[in-house]
Amino acid sequence: MKLISHVTLGTNDLLLATKYYDKILGLLEAKQLAKTENVVFYQFPNSTTKLAISRPYDGQLASNGNGTMLALTAGSKECVTEIYKLAISLNSKCEGEPGPRNNGAYFGAYFRDLDGNKIAVFHRENGAGA
Repeated sequence: MKLISHVTLGTNDLLLATKYYDKILGLLEAKQLAKTENVVFYQFPNSTTKLAISRPYDGQLASNGNGTMLALTAGSKECVTEIYKLAISLNSKCEGEPGPRNNGAYFGAYFRDLDGNKIAVFHRENGAGA
């Protein structure tokens, strides 16, 4: 049974956010699945869970939640570092440079996207997710 269909992050500039996520998610081989004037859905390889980048439905400004974070799994430590460096070059705010976390349980990096959404990218040596 599929438990999570998709996760949505809000944006105030869908065109800019789409360019940003095309680059960031491209390093994880994600592809645009569907696109309208209000939302873009990305599909990841070997997964049915999707990521949506969307203008808020209520027409109000998008804002990020305190304690809310999207975590993306990378295939290697090098990929974590590459995504982090790309994100910073695209004007993301650093929230934690690449390195070992939780006594070496995983290798991760943290940043905020152009709308302030917190993103983590991590790799575990044993290939496990969260």
